[in-house]
Amino acid sequence: MSGYRFHDTAALLAALVVPFLVAFVLVPFRTDLSAPNAALILAVAVVAVAAVGTRVAGAAAALSAAVWFDFFLTEPYQRFVIADRDDIETAVLLLVVGLIVSQLAVRARRLQTTVITDAAHLSSLQGTARLTEDGRSPEAVVEYVRRELVGLLGLRGCRFEYGTLMGNLPRLGHEGGLWLHRPGQVTEYADWPDGETELRVVGGGHYYGRFLLDPLPGPLPPEQDRLVAVALAAQAGAALDTAGLSHQG
Repeated sequence: MSGYRFHDTAALLAALVVPFLVAFVLVPFRTDLSAPNAALILAVAVVAVAAVGTRVAGAAAALSAAVWFDFFLTEPYQRFVIADRDDIETAVLLLVVGLIVSQLAVRARRLQTTVITDAAHLSSLQGTARLTEDGRSPEAVVEYVRRELVGLLGLRGCRFEYGTLMGNLPRLGHEGGLWLHRPGQVTEYADWPDGETELRVVGGGHYYGRFLLDPLPGPLPPEQDRLVAVALAAQAGAALDTAGLSHQG
């Protein structure tokens, strides 16, 4: 199971279990705890799940909280029935508020992740530019890009191969897609294919070599990560072209 799928499964499990546990812990205090206060505590549990989960997990947590609020904390107890009109309104409000707040929490977390990811991408690109500005050798730039590609794409390994196009390998293209071109057939991948994938390095219109990516099995990284990888390879190509190294057209 990939890391993404494991996280989604764990988040969904937490969405079902956490509200149940919170409601169960509140049982000894239910005669002294007002229904709105109990609902508020459960709403906090929903937000906690949504903050680390997905939209589906947040919605499931809100529904789970409403169900266990009914079962454990409203009369008649241990039955999926609510006798008091005010408790019915509180349960419905808990569900609605839980759904809204959980979705807002997921959105806020994703925005934070996007900001952090964009900053990491910018740092990678700036690092390559600084090496070039400092007059470092093209080999140093290529090595820097190689290391960045491993972390950026979650690779098992990566190596650079100068000036050769041996073999017909899947290629990470300029638009971020992963393709394999065969005579009369083009295959597009959503998951990493078996074996190595090439990322070509071109500078000044000349082909200088390619990064050979050795990925772990699983889905391709987000498109934004793949586009940054292409940009890093282009920076390596520009460094090689500026140095005037031999190339193959």
